[in-house]
Amino acid sequence: MEQRISLITLGVTDLARARAFYERLGWHGQEVEETVFFQAGGLALVLWGRAKLAADAGVPERGPGALTLAHNVRSRVEVDEIMATAAQAGARITRPAADTFYGGYAGCFADPDGHLWEIAWNPGFPLAADGTLTVPDLTAGPDPSSPPA
Repeated sequence: MEQRISLITLGVTDLARARAFYERLGWHGQEVEETVFFQAGGLALVLWGRAKLAADAGVPERGPGALTLAHNVRSRVEVDEIMATAAQAGARITRPAADTFYGGYAGCFADPDGHLWEIAWNPGFPLAADGTLTVPDLTAGPDPSSPPA
């Protein structure tokens, strides 16, 4: 199995409400057969009825799982802007944006179905021009030319 994710499917209780929420965040989706697809960089975020998703996976229908979707950005200002947009779109802010233990800045919100999102600026995980994130070599230790934290 290649180390990549192609699609993330969120089971939702009200497809129209969920689609409207993500569109208020500025996302653009396409609906096909009661399924909404959003292009999200190199992968897709999919909204599908929770009962249908559970039946398709062969599991009982239940509430949201222990999962947080992360959206990294290029600055602290972007974190604040996105958190404000999410709140205006109807998100429940679960953790207001604040400094993090790793030297970044992040906040969390829940969408109308309780799916958690973390909006984060992490100076140790810079984004490429196209928004892709490449996990740095975390085993190498600190850069000796960097000033101490």
